[in-house]
Amino acid sequence: MNFFTKIDISSSGARIDYNSRLAFFGSCFADNISAQFASRKFKVLANPFGTVYNPLSTAMQIKAIANGKIFGEKDVFQDAQGLWHCWNAHGSLSAKSREECLDKLNAATHEARDFLQNTDVAFITLGTAFVYFLKESGIAVSNCHRQDPNMFIRKMISVDHAAEALKSIVRDLQKIKCQEGSESRELHIVFTISPLRHMSDGAHNNTLSKATLQLAVEKVMREFDRSVEGTITNPAPIISYFPSYEIVMDELRDYRFYESDMIHLSKTAEEYIFERMAETYCDEKTSNDIKQVEKFLKSANHRIQDTDSPATAAFLQKLHAEAEKLESQIAGLKLNV
Repeated sequence: MNFFTKIDISSSGARIDYNSRLAFFGSCFADNISAQFASRKFKVLANPFGTVYNPLSTAMQIKAIANGKIFGEKDVFQDAQGLWHCWNAHGSLSAKSREECLDKLNAATHEARDFLQNTDVAFITLGTAFVYFLKESGIAVSNCHRQDPNMFIRKMISVDHAAEALKSIVRDLQKIKCQEGSESRELHIVFTISPLRHMSDGAHNNTLSKATLQLAVEKVMREFDRSVEGTITNPAPIISYFPSYEIVMDELRDYRFYESDMIHLSKTAEEYIFERMAETYCDEKTSNDIKQVEKFLKSANHRIQDTDSPATAAFLQKLHAEAEKLESQIAGLKLNV
């Protein structure tokens, strides 16, 4: 008897190793999974404008990067406490002065563009189909910055509306890859649905929201499979779906894989999803490389009691030697020890 349902994951043309550049956009699930890769010393860009949950805001952020947007006075506002914010950026990019806020936004745009030009795999994590819109302008926002709720209209977008946003993401990521300074490496875009449930909307609406996102992804994958063309130096992006949502719902299927709020995933669940990703996108050599890096980092994170002792000096010398050896064996690895 089989008491465990394992999700079948289609083989992927994308291959991740320590030379790869990985970009993550989306919900807090994107932050958590990108951290799994970053902790193992992969090259990672994660949410340059902060956590974003809906496809419209994600599309606007990536379009700003693709167009080399220069944020100006019209893009920020000041709240009653004197802080400056941007509707399409997380509070971590807010500031006490308008100039500082704009500097943060423009620095994020520039750094993200430089990274995305040479990105190999972009993971787009979709959290919800519910979107906040400013009543005054009708523009979607990614963060309400605790402003008056009466300023917004919140509604669930349609499958077609979500799909248009995802198509914009694909086109703009490809546009960035075609810009001057980009390396002619193939771009793989992976859509995934966050398994974190938005229970404040109610169980039924959460299900409808996730289903809307899944249908939108499927629609875009079918359309781009027929229509996208690339050039010899900048081939068309390969689009696929990674079943994060399905893994949690059908493989793990137990509240012990959640935090105490029964909504966010536990570290064990996040690590398991990382393992499934590694199985999907890493070959045997890279999988072995990851194990070696994990073993090294476990040793490197050993707590040192006496920093001045001869034993500590010998330990650090051995650690540096091991790091140099590992970096020479694994192309692209930088341990920064």
